[in-house]
Amino acid sequence: MIVFNLIRGMFMAFADSVPGVSGGTIAFVMGFYNQFIDSINALTSRSSKEEKKEALIFLLKIGIGWAVGMIISILFIASIFDTYIYHVSSLFLGFIIFSIPLIYKEEKETIKENTKHVIYLLLGIIIVALITYFNPVSGGSGVEISSNQFSFGLGVYAFIAGMIAISAMVLPGISGSTLLLIFGLYSTIITGVKDILHFNFASLPLIIVFGIGVLVGIVSVVRIISKLLKTKRSQLIYFIFGLMIGSLYAVVMGPTTLDIPKAPMSLSTFNIIFFIIGALIIFGLEKLKTIMQR
Repeated sequence: MIVFNLIRGMFMAFADSVPGVSGGTIAFVMGFYNQFIDSINALTSRSSKEEKKEALIFLLKIGIGWAVGMIISILFIASIFDTYIYHVSSLFLGFIIFSIPLIYKEEKETIKENTKHVIYLLLGIIIVALITYFNPVSGGSGVEISSNQFSFGLGVYAFIAGMIAISAMVLPGISGSTLLLIFGLYSTIITGVKDILHFNFASLPLIIVFGIGVLVGIVSVVRIISKLLKTKRSQLIYFIFGLMIGSLYAVVMGPTTLDIPKAPMSLSTFNIIFFIIGALIIFGLEKLKTIMQR
């Protein structure tokens, strides 16, 4: 199970590092989302020593795999993201679209028994669509953001973005990377981390502030999610589906938030091969989960 948990963590990192599906979606598809949330909650709440120890061991296995996967992703993605944005976006459209039926299968009873909560699905769609539509950076109309020109305003912006992004990464829906793309910080953060890995520390202040925002966000949001999974599960599941459906629009509009904006994805820039690869990866993860359960 150690190797399996390392693999789980790596796939979560691959999803978290690129706009599209969140690591939470991967956790949901691979069947360990509840354990993941409960483990984080156990470490950040008044749990017993035994519960904290068990949670820490589990999260360390996931965390090591996540760190390895994230480093691999950043070193690779930072160099190709702008050039191959339409390929990457097509890949994650496949991820999102084919994740939905798998999550539906897992939560079918919860959904069917509480159809009155469909309003939360619409709410999730509307939230993501509005964030994307009113994004000030979209289309290049926002201010230029540079990690090498750190300021108090940029620090506050990065802190808030970190809190929101980690919230999205934990939820099985829109990814934190998609939100960073919407906020115009995706390329800045990815490039900054890549520079640090190459011992260029000009971006370090920004990355530290962003990291603090991530820590604050994960401690607060996990407690809320853990409670909602137990008390308001159907509403949360519908809301998650709404976030995922809304994120399709966010991914399509993603190219408009690059440092040098490009046109939104269209049928002519959509890449069917990468779309199919995204679908195959999702079904591969589902198959891997079934094999490991047996």
